[in-house]
Amino acid sequence: MLTVTFGEIMLRLAPPGFERFLQSPRFAATFGGGEANVAVALAGFGLPAAYVTFLPPNNPIADAVIAELRKFGVDTSRIVRSKGRMPVYYVEPGANQRPSKVVYDRDYSSIALAKPGDIDWDAALEGAGWFHITGITPALSASAAELALESVRRALAKGLTVSCDLNYRKNLWKYGKSAAEIMRELVKFVDVAIANEEDCQMALGVKIDVDVHSGRLDTDQYRGLAEKVMGEFPNLNKLAITLRESKSASHNGWSACLHDGKDFFLSRHYEITHIVDRVGGGDCFAGGLIYGLQALGSAPEALEFAVAASCLKHSIPGDFNRFTVEEVKNLLKGDGSGRVQR
Repeated sequence: MLTVTFGEIMLRLAPPGFERFLQSPRFAATFGGGEANVAVALAGFGLPAAYVTFLPPNNPIADAVIAELRKFGVDTSRIVRSKGRMPVYYVEPGANQRPSKVVYDRDYSSIALAKPGDIDWDAALEGAGWFHITGITPALSASAAELALESVRRALAKGLTVSCDLNYRKNLWKYGKSAAEIMRELVKFVDVAIANEEDCQMALGVKIDVDVHSGRLDTDQYRGLAEKVMGEFPNLNKLAITLRESKSASHNGWSACLHDGKDFFLSRHYEITHIVDRVGGGDCFAGGLIYGLQALGSAPEALEFAVAASCLKHSIPGDFNRFTVEEVKNLLKGDGSGRVQR
């Protein structure tokens, strides 16, 4: 089944290793963005994926973005070249007690200037069975929010399964609307939602008393949170919530839960003790879940695959997943020793 993802991709600039910004006069230049990361993950897992976005014309960096996505097997033929600039984000990887930092430079980007009617959704969704978006796109501008709402309405009307990773980013909601004002309307057109506890509270306004800073999570609270969200949005048929225990920037506990409207499933737990790069980990989870729901036999299997895939993603730098289905399944079988494979 072809999955179409829609959102913004950026030039990613990061200092080498675990250096701070401009500790040395170098940045490693790659690309990243939530929905593009999902498309790359799906293509890597062997499912067809197409990516829709807006990029500036006659721009060699935008040309390089398209070439990079093609390298991973993502269909880029539906990308629109339009006015605006190429967005950038800077990431300083954290270590131990020093948190990671992200600085956005994405105002007036091509997608932030886009508006409803700028995409031919019949062409963009042709042949697709699944559509994926995140809460980042509607945070970029008022017109991008309207375009995001148009996208999910059109996808659902065409009979596609619609998934949304709520992805609340407090530094992006600056144009006068709160995340909850927009996202509560958008989620009405969603079948499968993906979130963490902050997303549920800030993007949907669903409150629950969860302490995410203690490093320990009470999974029973997440069952209640899932039931509350599903009760407020009866259109949802699945809600996955990632459970991150942040013990330090280098050491996280990692698991997830999923509610399918009837049953509540909790995945196995992973201790990730030497994080290389956690950016893109949630997108890899989303890609793994979409893959699992399409290619595996059950919701619990899909959940386990998604958690294992995103666990592995923490071990490599950059936004994009670079693991195969076989490698994820090896971790699921218990091969997490890291022994050299000869």
